[in-house]
Amino acid sequence: MALIFDPHAAELLGYDLHLPAVSAEAWTREALVHRFLQPPVWTPEVRVDRALPVQGSTPAAVLIPLVMRPQPTVLLTQRTSHLSKHAGQISFPGGRSEPDDGSPEVTALREAQEETGLAPDRVRVLGQMPTYTTITGFLVTPVVGLITPLAHEQQGLALQPDPGEVAEAFEVPLDFLMNPQHHQRRAFTVGDRQAEFFAMPWTAPGRAEPYFIWGATAAMLRNLYRFLAA
Repeated sequence: MALIFDPHAAELLGYDLHLPAVSAEAWTREALVHRFLQPPVWTPEVRVDRALPVQGSTPAAVLIPLVMRPQPTVLLTQRTSHLSKHAGQISFPGGRSEPDDGSPEVTALREAQEETGLAPDRVRVLGQMPTYTTITGFLVTPVVGLITPLAHEQQGLALQPDPGEVAEAFEVPLDFLMNPQHHQRRAFTVGDRQAEFFAMPWTAPGRAEPYFIWGATAAMLRNLYRFLAA
């Protein structure tokens, strides 16, 4: 589905400055493992794209890869510009479930390997987040997993992105994404209604333009924030 608006130009409604950032103690390896083993009572904030009515519910899964550096990061990808869906957008590795996958975890790990070259045995799966329904009709299960960088991967994971799907794989600091002061609320008008979405633009050191993280990816990160902050 082609975009019907420019998300960069959508009206900026504001930031959630009243919400606290997630404490660094919450994303140590031990704390993350414990959080998924004994999850708190919490409510996901966004379960469906707010932009337009959604049709269909094709099962899919994405991997939310937490790279366990001294300052943890989240691995994201930028899609290539020629794809028919989500072209050029920032996303988690993932995609449509296949009949023989058997579980969202298998789908997420398979897709991550196909898209980025990340071997499944490098991911310690912690668990699943609540499903999210996209505007393109996918019922997405986010699967959270930990990745331990190898000695030679201090400047980035040694990945081999599929050039047919992924233009770039990059890491964003987890403390940036888990701070609502960086969560933009934006809106655009469709017919006679206003549709809202989250955006989390992040500028990498030495890069002039920010990575514009928005839509389903930003919504699932917002739900991760709610989960870790609960």
